[in-house]
Amino acid sequence: MIRDAAARHTRPRRALLAAVAAAVLTALPAGAGHSAPLYPTADPDPFYNQPADLADHRPGDVLGVRPMPPLAMFPDTTITLIQFRSTNSAGDPIAATTTVLQPTNHHTDAPVLSYQHIINGLGIRCSVSKVLYTQDPNLMVREALAWNAVLKRGWTMAVPDHLGPNFAYGAAKLGGQVTLDGIRAVRQVEQLRIGGSRVAMAGYSGGGMATAWAAALQPEYAPELPIAGAAMGGVPMNLVSMLEGLGFGSHPVFGLALAAGLGLEREYPQRFPISDQMNASGLAAREKIRDACTNDILGAGAGRGIMDFARTTSLVEDAEARAVVEENSLELYPGAPTMPVFEWHSPIDGLIPVDAIDATTRRWCAAGTPVVTQQTPTPDHLTAAVLGLPAALSWLDARLQGEPAPSTC
Repeated sequence: MIRDAAARHTRPRRALLAAVAAAVLTALPAGAGHSAPLYPTADPDPFYNQPADLADHRPGDVLGVRPMPPLAMFPDTTITLIQFRSTNSAGDPIAATTTVLQPTNHHTDAPVLSYQHIINGLGIRCSVSKVLYTQDPNLMVREALAWNAVLKRGWTMAVPDHLGPNFAYGAAKLGGQVTLDGIRAVRQVEQLRIGGSRVAMAGYSGGGMATAWAAALQPEYAPELPIAGAAMGGVPMNLVSMLEGLGFGSHPVFGLALAAGLGLEREYPQRFPISDQMNASGLAAREKIRDACTNDILGAGAGRGIMDFARTTSLVEDAEARAVVEENSLELYPGAPTMPVFEWHSPIDGLIPVDAIDATTRRWCAAGTPVVTQQTPTPDHLTAAVLGLPAALSWLDARLQGEPAPSTC
């Protein structure tokens, strides 16, 4: 509820410290020493390099196009990798990538779905274009089933690497900007023949977070971009309350919080320097997961907690570190989507705060956004993704066909 959200925001500063600390550690006071963030290992493929003339390009400009080998799990589909200019959280230019899957029977200006895949990762091998060609096909089995359902409709899919070139896991606002610029870019690639296509967005969990941020940012960040609607599920709408829920104790998925702390440090090196407060175990874990994807990240933090990796138990509250977490919490962002929204989640999700979802969608409704909300009958975060997908696809199909958007506001 909005009233509940406001109450959370006026809690004592000690509670807010706990929220930021749960991201792993807060920043040191002004004037303290600062260790450099540990960025991912550079990609040896020059296609992913950051061009020297980035500042000469506008957000969404195409920087490179590469045809990719076909894949048996996506029959009758061409795959294209596109590099484009985007913007990071500080407003600086960056080069990002998106992978486009297009059915060979595609018709000119047929619908386009920008699908923000879940990317729980800190390194290059976690990018969509790398995972597609992994030697472990099990990593993409679930996605292949859903994606083929979309491709068989004749839709083109664009799947951006929404964590950006530094794999800034946890930097949710960045994900929204990369998503919007990826849509701008694919519409410019002539051989795709989608310049006049209707476009929609979808994603779940971390991918849903990038989708939701893109929907909320679009009126200001990309007002010229027509988007028919956004379907999002299981979205962490408020990182403050989510991290506060982790607290200082051990947690089975603490590795994700550790990765989010490192990702935020990469994106905000001066404002969120958490490495300065890590003990030897923390620094060792940081090195271990600097390029890791989901399973290795979860393994590094399973059953651990903040105190296992903290150099000191005396955590210093810092306004800048707190602001970083708040800036990436969509519940606290004042803007609202003008496009229709379909949102689904478990009513008792054990991983994310459901009250933050409710507060955000109610605020969007009050702002005039047509929102359809659906609850899935499961307490499991990942099962909810599967159960909500058929209704989301049906809703997306109607938006891409130009049908009027319903609302449950």
